[in-house]
Amino acid sequence: MDPKVFDVEDADVAWCPGCGNFSILKTLKETLSEMEISPQELVMVSGIGQAGKLPHYIKSNVFNGLHGRSLPVSTAIKAVNPELIVINVSGDGCTYGEGGNHFIHNIRRNPDITNIVHNNMVYGLTKGQASPTSQRDYSTPLQIEGVTLEPFNPLAIAIALKASFVARAFSGDIKETKEILKKAIKHKGYALIDIFQPCVTFNKVNTYQWFKNNTYYLDESHDPSNREEAFKRAIETKKYPLGIFYKNSDNETFEESLSSYKTDKSPLFKRELRVDKLNKLIESMK
Repeated sequence: MDPKVFDVEDADVAWCPGCGNFSILKTLKETLSEMEISPQELVMVSGIGQAGKLPHYIKSNVFNGLHGRSLPVSTAIKAVNPELIVINVSGDGCTYGEGGNHFIHNIRRNPDITNIVHNNMVYGLTKGQASPTSQRDYSTPLQIEGVTLEPFNPLAIAIALKASFVARAFSGDIKETKEILKKAIKHKGYALIDIFQPCVTFNKVNTYQWFKNNTYYLDESHDPSNREEAFKRAIETKKYPLGIFYKNSDNETFEESLSSYKTDKSPLFKRELRVDKLNKLIESMK
C-alpha cells in the first residue's frame, strides 16, 4: 500500500521546520502502509499539544479531545468496537502531566490500544515551559533557575504496573522506530511507545545530536519477559536505552474483561437493542 493513501489534502502543518514530529508522522504512515492497515479500520485519538496535532495530518477516523484526556476516549472506542485499530498520540506534557492519572489507570485496565507519546522534554505548544520529563537543572523562561524536580519516568512506572508492552524509540531513527511500531500495533493489549523527539525551537539542550550521543539500543541478549531486568534498564540515565523493554501477555485486555464481550464479541453498534430487557432493568431500578 502506498503511504500517500494516508495523506490529508491541503493540510496546513503547524509544526516548526525541523521538528521531530515530521519524522514520526512519516514513520507512522509508512508503518500503517506496510502493515496494510486501511484508513477505514484505523482510529487516531489525541489530546492537546504539538504532538496532538498529528492525527490532523493523517487520513483516518480521528477524535481530538481535551488536554490529558485522550486515553479514556481510546479505551471507550476500543471497547465499543474491538474490530478497530486504535492508536493514541500525544506528548509528554499531555500524557504524563495533565493525563498522568489516566496514564496510570489505563495501564491497569490494559485496553488493546497503541499509545505513542512524543517526548521532547518541554512544553512546545505553550512556548517552552518545563514538562514532566524535563531534566534537572534545565532552564526555561519560567524555570529560570532550572528544574528542581525528578523527571517523570514513564517506562519505569509502566513496567512497575506490569504494562503489556513497553518500548522507547527515537524519531531520528526511522527504520528502528518503524519496527517497534509494527510490533506494538500487532501486540494484544496496551502498548506504550515513548518516542524521543527533539523540539528545535524551545529545547536547545535535548537536540538531535544530544539524543544520538545519549542513547543506545538494547541488544538481542535483552529478554523482554524479564521484568526485573527491564526495570533496571528503564531507570538508566547515563545513556538512555532504546528498543522493547518489556512484554507481558498474562493479563486479559479491558475488552475481554467486559461481561458483554464474553457472550457476544460483535461491536456494540451492531447489536440489537433488546427493549424488553431494558424495560425490565428500568423497572427493577424503581
